[in-house]
Amino acid sequence: MIGLISATAAGAAARDRLAAAWPGRTRVYDGSGGSVGDAVRLAFAECDRLVCFLATGAVVRIVAPLLGDKASDPGIVCVDEAGRFAVSLVGGHGGGANELAREVGGLLGAEPVITTATDAVGLPGLDTLGFPFEGDVAAVSRALLDGEPVALEAELAWPLPPLPVGTHGAYTVRVTDRAVGPTEREAVLRPPSLVVGVGASKGAPVDEVLALVEDALRDAGLSVKSVAALATVDAKAGEPGIVGAAERLGVPVVTYAAEELAAVEVPNPSDAPLAAVGTPSVAEAAALAGGGELLVPKRKSVRADGLPAMATCAVVRRVPRGRLAVVGLGPGARDLLTPRAKDELRRAAVLVGLDQYVDQIRDLLRPGTRILESGLGAEEERARTAVAEARRGQAVALIGSGDAGVYAMASPALAEASDDIDVVGVPGVTAALAAGAILGAPLGHDHVSISLSDLHTPWEVIERRVRAAAEADIVVTFYNPRSRGRDWQLPKALAILAEHREPSTPVGVVRNASRPDQSSLLTTLAGLDPAVVDMMTVVTVGNTATREIAGRMVTPRGYRWQEEPK
Repeated sequence: MIGLISATAAGAAARDRLAAAWPGRTRVYDGSGGSVGDAVRLAFAECDRLVCFLATGAVVRIVAPLLGDKASDPGIVCVDEAGRFAVSLVGGHGGGANELAREVGGLLGAEPVITTATDAVGLPGLDTLGFPFEGDVAAVSRALLDGEPVALEAELAWPLPPLPVGTHGAYTVRVTDRAVGPTEREAVLRPPSLVVGVGASKGAPVDEVLALVEDALRDAGLSVKSVAALATVDAKAGEPGIVGAAERLGVPVVTYAAEELAAVEVPNPSDAPLAAVGTPSVAEAAALAGGGELLVPKRKSVRADGLPAMATCAVVRRVPRGRLAVVGLGPGARDLLTPRAKDELRRAAVLVGLDQYVDQIRDLLRPGTRILESGLGAEEERARTAVAEARRGQAVALIGSGDAGVYAMASPALAEASDDIDVVGVPGVTAALAAGAILGAPLGHDHVSISLSDLHTPWEVIERRVRAAAEADIVVTFYNPRSRGRDWQLPKALAILAEHREPSTPVGVVRNASRPDQSSLLTTLAGLDPAVVDMMTVVTVGNTATREIAGRMVTPRGYRWQEEPK
């Protein structure tokens, strides 16, 4: 919950804007009656993060006696009376104040002020990677900031963001699930690599289940901080002993159907669980169901009272999954690049893309990002490269213009990818949408996009699609309409449309939509000169209901203009 505290009318107005933008995420604390200190103190106790529309000095004096440590203090952001700055004051990383300052700034038009050293220079903080950590994180972070040699030692490749690390150095970042203590000048990150399969009799005590899990990990030399989940059979999903142990460990319970577990090959099947829940193995099968290496075979709990064991467990180390984000950059303007796309670009350790698209966003990448760029015509090679890097356990961003799923990189990448990597699609503003916004509202009714490039699609197929759109009276946006080597396809497509539409049908031509050299033309089907069109252009042809109104191209939502707007 985000606490919002204000004391003036201007602060209350900005506060209310945030509350409206974040329904269900905020709680208002009104300090306008003179009890600002009480409002801040109450919010500090009740909320995870605070946005104070107050002077930073005032907030510092109020919260100073309340501060504990960065792991438990809420993140605090201060916004000035004029709404010009959103200052991350307390809990930049641990409390989420840095990200909150960016969110507040985006909504209020304020400049985020972030002084956390790693954020200021674009380095990911070791305490922000989502892994539990131990050791001298501060010293290693300082070494990274100072450019001192830092070594990365990882037993398995996890999809980390870019870090300026090498194979040797006086400082070390170690990524391991083994129960080894950090040495001097070392930060240890605990990846979520271990899945513990658990079986339990009805009424098994939480302490018995938890002790079994912790003993199994300790005896195997594994860290409890790397446990990602407890896994069991569906029939035990609500077993208090398993649920309670998971809560104490701070991990979820993952369940599988009995028939699914019965199909998993295990070294130690048993008749007892088969009779009880329908599978010859619960602990081992549940741990192995998601794949991985069995590190601890099934073992039983030991009861101090000498009674039969009520719990079993097994431990599996899962194989890290690389991450491929397929990112649409939009039509070119920086303000049409989505926040999600920016986040993925900063998260990626490897960026794969067309060289001219890389140049558009190079400044957004973190230091140390490995860039694999190539020229026009190498789409399939880029897709293969991105998937191969993800399979090596890397965090990869594959970029394309517009929306990566529209005549761009998503389809060749997903054709190469299999279920051994995580794939995330990040939508972008397509050229058709960007051009439509410039022209007016040409896509107000049914519409279709057709590429006129016959490099990947035979012209016979393209022509059949154009003819179908013409006969169906659908607004058409042509991508890749004309190039030096393809100058006849656009006139042919327009001629097909002209068989079914009046010469006066509005046609919009937009070149380099949203970019500094953007240009647009509103003409007609009879008046369009194909020579003004090139590969940087999209051409939108209206249907029989499309009209030019006040210099704008408009297709009504209803098919008849006399219909009332809905």
